[in-house]
Amino acid sequence: APRPGPSDAATTLLALNRLWGTGLSRPALQALGARLGADVPFFIFGRNAWVEGVGERLAPLELPPAWYLVLVPPVSVPTGDIFAAPELTRDTEPLKMEDFSAHESVGGRFRNDLEKVVAARYPTVREHLQWLSGHGGGRLTGSGACVFARFEDRASAERELEALPRSMTGFVARGLEEHPLRGI
Repeated sequence: APRPGPSDAATTLLALNRLWGTGLSRPALQALGARLGADVPFFIFGRNAWVEGVGERLAPLELPPAWYLVLVPPVSVPTGDIFAAPELTRDTEPLKMEDFSAHESVGGRFRNDLEKVVAARYPTVREHLQWLSGHGGGRLTGSGACVFARFEDRASAERELEALPRSMTGFVARGLEEHPLRGI
């Protein structure tokens, strides 16, 4: 069974804040969420964001609409193990928000430093990434294990899903501008 993650923690904090009527502001909930995990404030922020620091500094980010093919390798990847891996390099040139805004033209500059480590340690994740590389280009989600490819429209993503080998599992999802609970 999947383990709860930062989105689950953020949703729980938002729901309890409303249910119990505590009246905590979103920034107060983000500070509380940061104590639970680096990605929790992002989910409490509730919209696309440029994130810096250890997840505590967020700025709104406009992204073009997109559809994603997400593949779910049958393996669990412990985040702590990946961040503690001696082979994880920490020499990537820092990016600025204005660089990211032009992501379509400089897409080759963006990478997930965790991807190389996860692919080396988990052959099934590597196989899923390799399949996606021929079907829209694959990327690792965070520390994994899921991998994804971005598409301009739903039909393109669904075509690739239909081509997925029977040994692999995946789904198509629309990118959201805001978290469904942003208004609470």
